Amino acid sequence: MKKSYKVAGHVFSVVLPDGDAQWDRMKNYEPFETADCPDEIFSLERTEPFPVEGKQAVYVEPAEDPDQPKVELYRLGEDWLFEMAPVQSMRACARVIVSPDYRQARYCVATTAQNIADFALNNALMLVYAFRTATLGTLEMHSSVIVNGGRGYMFLGKSGTGKSTHSSLWLKYIPGSRLLNDDNPIVRVMPDGAVRVFGSPWSGKTPCYINDDAPVGAIVRLRQHPENIIKKMSAPEAYASIYSSSSGFKANKVIADGLYETVAAVVTAVPCYLLDCLPDEAAAQLSHSTVSASSGQRFDSNER
Repeated sequence: MKKSYKVAGHVFSVVLPDGDAQWDRMKNYEPFETADCPDEIFSLERTEPFPVEGKQAVYVEPAEDPDQPKVELYRLGEDWLFEMAPVQSMRACARVIVSPDYRQARYCVATTAQNIADFALNNALMLVYAFRTATLGTLEMHSSVIVNGGRGYMFLGKSGTGKSTHSSLWLKYIPGSRLLNDDNPIVRVMPDGAVRVFGSPWSGKTPCYINDDAPVGAIVRLRQHPENIIKKMSAPEAYASIYSSSSGFKANKVIADGLYETVAAVVTAVPCYLLDCLPDEAAAQLSHSTVSASSGQRFDSNER
């Protein structure tokens, strides 16, 4: 059985056996379901376990946060191979093999446990989506996004910085705010150069799966601090901030070049800020008053 989904305008498909229990646990994808599309960007199919003899390590370094998923990248002939686990300390329990052009992918799971099966499907789709769309003016971001006044405001930062907390403060104290996504929104540079942020089926620990989008009003990187201070970033600072929060295998030249072009386009079109802050109402009021005043302004080439 095959179902197709459209995320940020890109259509992909998932193939699972008819009547498979996994379909019933894919509620986060239902808002994005669409008709079959001949121009889908990739297809992912679950298969029986497949051999991986001869794999060659490409990236197997552990993440800094032990609670982050383990993802190791290999080459298997001409194909890409991912081995994954929900946390760094766990042995790999799922594999994904992806064609060189990232259009065909299949995955297998080493256990029947529902939580592992769900992790494998979601992580496989996120990885393949990030690889495939890197050259399509698209960024899969680690961010929380609030929509207010018709514009999307993105909050970036390292894990544990307080992105979700800052969004919750907007929801509580800034009238008209709503949450678009709390962990993995999609940013896309449209053909006319406009930058929009889209909801996705992936939203971390917060169940927020909204098929909607908005023009990006501003991007704000958060840092914990004993007082609330906000400043506009220079172009190099903004570039580094956005690039570090985007997903993709950046050691691959094709992917890295695609991300570079997209991030550069975002930086020139969207004001970016650094907010040193406390987790309080004053921080939300400060960020709101600053970014709402600058929404729609392009980067000033003199600010370097």
